[in-house]
Order: sequence, then structure tokens, then C-alpha cells
Amino acid sequence: MSLAAKSLAVQPLAPVPTLTEGVAAFQARAYDRALAVFQPLAEAGDPEAQAWLGALHAGGTGVPASLTQAFAWYRRAAEQGHGPAATNVGAMLAMGQGVAQDRAEGARWLERAAASGDVMAAYNLATLLAKGDGLPADPARAADLYRSAAEAGHYPSQARLGHLYAHGIGVERDRVEAFAWLSLAAGHGVGTALNALEEVIKEMSADEKREGAARAQARRTAPGRIAPIPA
Repeated sequence: MSLAAKSLAVQPLAPVPTLTEGVAAFQARAYDRALAVFQPLAEAGDPEAQAWLGALHAGGTGVPASLTQAFAWYRRAAEQGHGPAATNVGAMLAMGQGVAQDRAEGARWLERAAASGDVMAAYNLATLLAKGDGLPADPARAADLYRSAAEAGHYPSQARLGHLYAHGIGVERDRVEAFAWLSLAAGHGVGTALNALEEVIKEMSADEKREGAARAQARRTAPGRIAPIPA
């Protein structure tokens, strides 16, 4: 008798949890469930799951906090082109968190992430370049990077860019531009921006203030602006 004639029992396969389920579990603070979803996906090579697993280790959510483990998982994701993970790798290298400090190597990772459009990478790299922290100072490049993040709606970058315009660091001194960028940042609670804005206003004419306010409003309502990323 052929096997085809028999009725064979088939073991039903359990559905494989998806990354979306893991994210939903994380957002619901069901961290054990999130870990159970992310871990096998990360070990199988999914860069998004690797980045999420790094975040669990960094925050000690669902697992004991370990910056070393966080860095390892972020790096695995970054090596596959995951922009936010590359930003975290660069920042952790620059600060010596979870890995031996290496600002030059951190800057290289931040360059990669910034080139992919990650605004936090642009902000972090600009900060290193503005200070000359571990690499040659380049205020003009820092200003360009802050501008790219500021135009994407990143409030701290708007504050930093306004500061550069107020003092002529890496850019021509421009009170109107300083007013515009500092106004945007101050409007979202960046305290240093409000203090800097008050100092800039003291030197401005009424016409300059009106122009600065108009520029700030135009940037605030620019079409296609991505959602701001909190610092």
C-alpha cells in the first residue's frame, strides 16, 4: 500500500513571532515578551532586531543592564547598514561606553550614519567637530551638520546652529539667522536656546526681529518636514 493512501498526521507549526510583535510588546512594557521575540530574530541576523536587542541591554529592560552587550548588538546591526545602530556605535566609542574609548573610530561610524541621513549622527558628529574632541576641530563642517539636522526638525541642533550664527563660529555672524533658529529651539523647551535668544534680541533692530520671526515661521511650516526627533 502506498503512503499516499494513508492519512498522515501533521504537526502544526507554531507561528514565528514577527518584529512587529516584539516592538508592540516593548511599547506595552512586556519586556520579557519583547526579549523572547527579538533574541532569536537577532541571532538569525535581522539588523532591526539586533538594534532592539541592543536597546534592551542598554536600558536593562527584560535583561540585566549591560553596555558591553548593548554595544555588541548595536555593532552587529550597524555592520549591516542600520543607521541608528551605527549612531549608537559611534557615540559609545566616542564616550567609551561598553567599549574602550576611541573617538576617531567613533567619528568614522558617525560619518557613516550621518551619510545615511540619521539626524542624531549628524548632531553627535557636529558636536565632536565643534569641540575638536578626538579629531581636528572643523567649525564650518560642524555648522553644516547641525544645519542638516536642524532642517529635519531636531531641536538641539537648531539651538546649536543658532549659537553658531550668534557668535560667528563656522559661519558668518548673522543675528537674523540666530534669532530664527534659536526661536524654533526655544519654542520646544530647549532652555539654552531661550537664554541665547534673549542675548541676541538685545542687539537686534525691530526690522531684524520681524525678519527673524518670518524665517522661523517659514521653517516651522515647511512642507515635507519630517517628525522632530527628541534629544
